[in-house]
Amino acid sequence: MIVIINVHFIFLPNFYSKVKLPSQMKQTVVIIILLAFLVAPGCKKYEEYPPEPRIEFMDFLLLRDAQGIDQRGVLKFSFTDGDGNIGLYDSDSLPPFDYNLFIRYFEQQNGSFKEVFLISSRYINDTTLVYDTATFNGRIPILTPAGKNKSISGEIEDTLFVNNPLSPYDTIMFEVFIRDRDLNESNVIQTPPIVVKKR
Repeated sequence: MIVIINVHFIFLPNFYSKVKLPSQMKQTVVIIILLAFLVAPGCKKYEEYPPEPRIEFMDFLLLRDAQGIDQRGVLKFSFTDGDGNIGLYDSDSLPPFDYNLFIRYFEQQNGSFKEVFLISSRYINDTTLVYDTATFNGRIPILTPAGKNKSISGEIEDTLFVNNPLSPYDTIMFEVFIRDRDLNESNVIQTPPIVVKKR
């Protein structure tokens, strides 16, 4: 984490030069002013957020491959959480702690968006082909800060596949929400329509 502190000094040269103070007292005044500027940021009140997570869409950036085809895209959104209990441990693997980032995929078909469940194939024992429903859901790692104040805010980026080879439709959309460790769900956000270059 990089902390940037901006300190603005306001000099009042006319006032300071007209005040008749002994030299040692002037040095003391300067030190007190400097200390006030350095201590003031530490007295800053922390941001407070509700205990339920909240998210806000920021951007979606398509990534083209060497052939100029859109294969993936980067979803970017911001979040806040008042008690900072967002995240899964590596050992979390069973529901409801298997995922905490939930993403639904939609395609614009005949003028309206319809949710589409993507199918992925895999082989069992190198001979039997089986099909599974692919998921865009993901896992956000533990983000809880150390210390007394647990309120957190930040940004999350997730790279998603956007080119469905089994579909002729080229306009897609995603719906997203997150869940904290108390199983509080955030609001749902949507991307704007995304036009994918498929060929």
